[in-house]
Amino acid sequence: MNLCSGVCPSVMLFIAVFPAQNGKVAIVTGGAKGIGYQTVKHLARLGMHVIIAGNNESEGQEAVRKIQEETLTGKVEFLYCDLASMKSIRQFVQRFRAKNCPLHVLVNNAGVMLVPERKTEDGFEEHFGLNYLGHFLLTNLLLDTLKQSGTHSHNARIITVSSATHYVAKLHLNDLQSRCSYSPHGAYAQSKLALVLFTYRLQHLLTANGSHVTANVVDPGVVNTDLYKHVFWVVKVAIWMTAWLFFKAPEEGASTTIYAAVSPEMEGAGGCYLYNEERTKSADVAYDEELQRRLWTESCKMVGISDESRRVL
Repeated sequence: MNLCSGVCPSVMLFIAVFPAQNGKVAIVTGGAKGIGYQTVKHLARLGMHVIIAGNNESEGQEAVRKIQEETLTGKVEFLYCDLASMKSIRQFVQRFRAKNCPLHVLVNNAGVMLVPERKTEDGFEEHFGLNYLGHFLLTNLLLDTLKQSGTHSHNARIITVSSATHYVAKLHLNDLQSRCSYSPHGAYAQSKLALVLFTYRLQHLLTANGSHVTANVVDPGVVNTDLYKHVFWVVKVAIWMTAWLFFKAPEEGASTTIYAAVSPEMEGAGGCYLYNEERTKSADVAYDEELQRRLWTESCKMVGISDESRRVL
C-alpha cells in the first residue's frame, strides 16, 4: 500500500499537468461551497461545462458568478436539487435530461455531518437519507446518460466523497435509520461506510456488463469547511485554533476529487479508494460482497427503484 505523506501539492499544480477537458460535462453535488466549490472551479478551469447541483438557489447562483469571474468561463451553471428529497432528485434529473447533453463526470460530494436527530422529507434519518440514499438514487437515475457518454478510451467517471470515519463505522442493516439508538457520530460514519459499499457494488455491476463507466470513492482528509457547524462550541474553538496545523484548506481537500475526475492515471480504473491522490485500502468490512449486495437491495427498496440488474447495467 503506497500512502502519500506530507502536504499535498497545490491544486494549481494539478491543473497545470492535467489535460484540458473541453467538451466534457460534469455534475457536482454541493458545489456551491467548500470542497465542492473548489472542485467545480478547477474542473471549469480545465474547460468542463460544470453543473452545480444544490439546494440553495441564491448561494448556488453566487457561486456561479464567482467561478465565472475567477475562471473567465461561462461554462458553469446551477440547477436546484435537494438530496433530502427523492422528488427533488427526480425533478433535477428530468431538467438535466431536457438539456440533451452528455455526462462525463458525476461527483457525489454534498453531505451533512453530526446533525441532531431529524428526518428528511421522505422520513429517512438525515445522514443516511441525504449523504447516502440521495446520491444512490441520483447516480442510478443518471447511469444511462453516463453509459452513453463513456467510450472505450474515455470512460465516464463517478466519484463519491466518503470519509475516514467509515473505518470505525458499523452498518446496521436492521436499523439503517438509527431508530434504536441515535448518535450523530455513528449515523454520519454509517452513511460514509454505505457510500464505500455502494461504490464497490456499483463498479462490480458496471464491470460485469462491460460499461464504459468507472466508480471510485475518495477520502478528502480533514478539511476546514462548514460541515463542522453542528459540533459543540468548545470543539469549534479548538478547530479555529488548530485549523492551520491539522486541517486541510478546501482547495487541498478537493485535490483528490479532481484527480479522480480527470487524471489520465485513473482512466479505466474503478472500485478504488483514494486518499491524497493515491489508491489505498478502505475498511475491511467494505469489501464484504454479500454486505454490498444486501445494502444495494435494501437501498433500491427505500428509494423506490427496481433491483433488477438491467436497472444499473
